[in-house]
Amino acid sequence: MKKRFSLSIATVLVLTTVMTASAQTTNNADSVLYLDMDKALTIALSESPTIKVADIEVKKKDYSKRETIAGLLPKIDASASYQRSIKKQRMYMSGKAFDIGAMMGEYLGPLYEEMGIPFPGSGGSGESEDTSNDGFEVGLDNTYSMGFSASLPIIAPQLWKSVEITAIDVQNAMEAARSSRLSLINEVQKAYYNVLLCQDSYAVLRSQYDNAKLNAETYANQYKQGTASEYDVLRSEVAVRNIEPTLLQTENAVKLSKLQLKVLMGIDVDIDIVINDKLDNYEQDMYNVTMSIDRSLDNNTDLRQLDLQTKMLQKTATLQKFAYIPTLAAQFNYNWISMSDGGMFDNFRFNPYSTVAVALNIPIFSGGSRFYKVKQAEATVAQMGFQRDNLERALNMQVEAQLDAITKSIKQIDSNKLGVQQAEKAYSIMQKSFEIGSATFVTLNDAELALTRARLAYSQAIYDFLAGVSDVKKLLGTTDISKYEPQENNK
Repeated sequence: MKKRFSLSIATVLVLTTVMTASAQTTNNADSVLYLDMDKALTIALSESPTIKVADIEVKKKDYSKRETIAGLLPKIDASASYQRSIKKQRMYMSGKAFDIGAMMGEYLGPLYEEMGIPFPGSGGSGESEDTSNDGFEVGLDNTYSMGFSASLPIIAPQLWKSVEITAIDVQNAMEAARSSRLSLINEVQKAYYNVLLCQDSYAVLRSQYDNAKLNAETYANQYKQGTASEYDVLRSEVAVRNIEPTLLQTENAVKLSKLQLKVLMGIDVDIDIVINDKLDNYEQDMYNVTMSIDRSLDNNTDLRQLDLQTKMLQKTATLQKFAYIPTLAAQFNYNWISMSDGGMFDNFRFNPYSTVAVALNIPIFSGGSRFYKVKQAEATVAQMGFQRDNLERALNMQVEAQLDAITKSIKQIDSNKLGVQQAEKAYSIMQKSFEIGSATFVTLNDAELALTRARLAYSQAIYDFLAGVSDVKKLLGTTDISKYEPQENNK
């Protein structure tokens, strides 16, 4: 019985260990992300907060356009009010027209005189007295009012033009969102290439470090056999120690470059990314990429945004001119009113009444404000024209500079590639000479250092070329954004 009990406990422990190990393996697998360029850009365009902010801005502009269009539709409001009179208004009437005693005196006075009796209210002076000194109250205690009102613009030129302006504003927001995407693609591409550069540099330095360790071990073995001096052993070990700091810095650079890429992509920094790619994989396509670059600035996002802003200003100038045109609006009211004395809820007597009106507003004189608003808008449009010319010249200069840099990088790649081949051959010769004892450690170290520099320069030249191509595509606006966007955004 005890054996069975011990066996069951052992079985449970084994299963628990296996399940824990499996869960850890699954979590580790989930936290590793294998990337290539296309996948990195796709994730960035779907997860980056910058893109989400730009898309929300487009929605805001679209809502603003709908708000302006709503001004062309009827506006209907309902209202209700209650008024309680605390102290009613008192009215007084004076003058012969409102003196009842004087009016009766005109008819009854002569009769009283024949009878020798003075007419009541006569002061003997022949002037009538004010018989309404106390006045009388006006109004009722309770007043209820409720109803509906509607208005509709019939002729509203400025409102019509405002709808056109908001439509252009939506296009401008969409172009700004496109600009954000182009900038993000450019940043992600260069960050991706920077990771490759750091990884290739680390691989080169790691190879140099391994060779230095091998040479140090070789000298150590030769020293034991008596064929090498202690000085050679110490010098080879110092060479290993000298490479270690640079190797550690390069390893840290790889981590930082990956962190920068993850931040740009908008993913969790705890996720480990793996990129099985190299810079020299892009060398074979560099001539085709260079030949396919179109120098046209038609798709440049800065020029397109400036053109849209100029178009908005032209519409704004027309909007100011429309201020001279009369406006016409229709109005309709339907209300119920009840007035009563006594308690708040006593004697309801609601009576409906309604009105229909047409309001015409004709602008005549405003002190010249409308005229000067038109002049200001026209001056702003003229400024935008000069700004566009200046911007176009600056962009053309940037394009030429970028293309020259790309051409220089291509030549540098060819030269460095040949330099790597020569350095590898020289190092191979020196390595064999060192093995047979015809070459010193200094000459071998010099050959290895030259090979390392050639490889690093070759990788750097490829990075400069790829970064330059990415910059020029961003400048020209020729990047195919739809290639990297999620499918739901392309529908």
